[in-house]
Amino acid sequence: QLQASGGGLVQPGESMRLSCAASGRIPSSNLMSWYRQAPGSEREWVARIIPGGTTGYADSVKGRFSISRDLAKKTVYLQMNSLKPEDTAVYYCYTYTFGRDFWGQGTLVTVSS
Repeated sequence: QLQASGGGLVQPGESMRLSCAASGRIPSSNLMSWYRQAPGSEREWVARIIPGGTTGYADSVKGRFSISRDLAKKTVYLQMNSLKPEDTAVYYCYTYTFGRDFWGQGTLVTVSS
């Protein structure tokens, strides 16, 4: 019920936008987060947007990434600017509602020249 998209290959310094569309009964205003998992590493939190629109970011992406949402489309976006090779990872969207976790299927972002 969470569908992530928008990954691919980009060069260092370029930008990319990821999307995560919620379907079914997931409320459009629910807290939504992005996580990522690099090869050989544990999954780490990247950004969140809470009901009301307040956002938060991991230190590693602060100032470069921006999370936003379109309530009508039930879609959350992650705008990633000034990408670095260390941003290479599978990116997952996440929410918690109705007493359970919901994870998107993941979308691979590769930053390489």
